[in-house]
Amino acid sequence: MPRPKGSKNKPKTVKATVDFAAQIAEKQAAKEAAAAEIASITANIDALKADLKTKKASLKKLDKELVKLESKKKDAETKAAESAKKAEAEDVLKKLLASGMTADEILEKLK
Repeated sequence: MPRPKGSKNKPKTVKATVDFAAQIAEKQAAKEAAAAEIASITANIDALKADLKTKKASLKKLDKELVKLESKKKDAETKAAESAKKAEAEDVLKKLLASGMTADEILEKLK
């Protein structure tokens, strides 16, 4: 039978005692710090959401006002164009009447 290698008389190594209480305290501190950071970020996100909501509301209000102003501008432009056409037609009518044409001849030209 072969002989086992190594000495049976070698000194046993003593395992160092691990300080579990210190490790637990360290992990608890890290956990509390992470929880505090998460709470801070959550509060910041909530504040930003509220700010975003107010900004969107003001943007919507401004869009409505812009649409109203654009429609008013378009109405004013059409009124101005109609009044310009009317004034031009009156000028032409006055010139034709001044040149001696009768109302019937003017109506024939307009048709």
